[in-house]
Amino acid sequence: MRSRSWRSRVTALGAVLANALTVGAAGPVPDQSDDLGPEITAIMNKPAYQHAQWGLLEIDDATGRVIHSRYPDQFFIPGSTAKLVSVSGAWHTLGGDHRFTTPVQAVGERDGTALNGSLVLVAQGDLTMGGRTKPDGGVDYTTIDHTYANDVPGATLTPENPLAGLDGIARQVRESGLTEIRGDVAVDSRLFTTSEGLDPGPDPLIVNDNVIDLLTTPTAPGTTAQLSWRPQVAPYQVESTVQTVPAGGTTDIAVAASPDGTHLTLSGTIAADAPPALRISHVQDPAAFGRTALIEALARAGVTVTAPPTGPNPADLLPATYDGTQRVGAYVSPVFAEYAKLILKVSHNLGANLTICLMAVTAGSHQCDGGFPVLNAFLRQAGIDPTQAQLLDGRGGNPIDRVTPRVENEILHYWQGTPDADRFREAQPILGVDGSLATACAGCPTCPGKGKVWAKPGSVLGFDALNGRLAVGGETLGGYLDAGHGRLHTFYLAVNGASTPDINSFFDVINDLSRISGLLQEQAEQAP
Repeated sequence: MRSRSWRSRVTALGAVLANALTVGAAGPVPDQSDDLGPEITAIMNKPAYQHAQWGLLEIDDATGRVIHSRYPDQFFIPGSTAKLVSVSGAWHTLGGDHRFTTPVQAVGERDGTALNGSLVLVAQGDLTMGGRTKPDGGVDYTTIDHTYANDVPGATLTPENPLAGLDGIARQVRESGLTEIRGDVAVDSRLFTTSEGLDPGPDPLIVNDNVIDLLTTPTAPGTTAQLSWRPQVAPYQVESTVQTVPAGGTTDIAVAASPDGTHLTLSGTIAADAPPALRISHVQDPAAFGRTALIEALARAGVTVTAPPTGPNPADLLPATYDGTQRVGAYVSPVFAEYAKLILKVSHNLGANLTICLMAVTAGSHQCDGGFPVLNAFLRQAGIDPTQAQLLDGRGGNPIDRVTPRVENEILHYWQGTPDADRFREAQPILGVDGSLATACAGCPTCPGKGKVWAKPGSVLGFDALNGRLAVGGETLGGYLDAGHGRLHTFYLAVNGASTPDINSFFDVINDLSRISGLLQEQAEQAP
């Protein structure tokens, strides 16, 4: 996809940026009096918020005392703070220590070191299949995730091998004594079927977030730039005509794909002094892609397959049951709490939508929509009124998604009463430190709240064609404030209906909410 002007794109900027259709308010509401101090009040009164509405609820978590309150029971467009709801439901349902086990079954009869039959990888909805797993068992991430590379400058790759999980499975197959598969390899993706409301739609098999990474590095001006790409799996082919232009020139790279998505072409320019520029292309058929990747991994491990490595996934080979078949390999994931950290730290949209599907599976459903009743039941069990939220996805990108400041505070409070309180809090981006809030203090010599605010941001942004401006449907931030002396405050801050001239001014809106959260943290810490 060609880099486009801010006027023509709806992007994800460290959070969800989707079409802004309405503000959360249901018509004019009189202002509510709440003394926030002169600095916060000045921020809220900026011209960008002339027609906007602010919402805020801050509560002392230990005592339940309300510190600040503005429209706590009114719906606001949540953006990615909806992930606090969906991830909480999945974390509670699966358990923070849950691990996904993705097996490979031998379907057929063994003849010495050969299998007269097929291998079947039974996909289990593992979010990374080892592609981000660090040596310590944690899940790696960067400040701007590669899944946002087509829309957000500065996206980078983690160093891990995206095919690590499949390579591990292949080695286990070889260690089981098999050296030849006299049949085929298939991927069983019957675990769930995604629903229309989930965009991006998860697949039971996810390898490298089901994207191809395309990294362009400038060379000397006037020469073709250097290209590297991963994961390199047949029949994918990548060509580049991107030219390096003099320092200070324009970096504008387009990615075109063949109808089946396997032939990729990059064109455009990159400035000689620019950092490497990352783009991605989505895998259109995850099962076929995974099948080929596994066959190639088996070859690297010394196991031959008689079937051709490329082509459609032979779903007709899948048995009705795996009873009586032999497991010859399996990949075991990191704990779910690590996946939750990835989803929350970088606002991982695919992973957030995946949580809905995973909850559906626990209820015996193969339709992702079956996850919403599970989420509803979790909220009720936690003593939270589910009608305080409206969701049609897990990431906060659907036009109907709404939350109240109160429901977000109640979810944050719920976790404080569980053994996973610290893990859940630390899974949030930390102001000025990591994740989506890593750069919140950039250019700010004094950054209030740095390292003392754990919070999930969210954004909903669209182009206002009438006025040639950006319409900020919603900018939100919800999490925990360090109130000193071992105390925590929960808070949820939202503004719906802001307007900015351009994309750079939109970043000012993000920074405004970050600064308000930092000022709230300072107030909480200084209060008697």
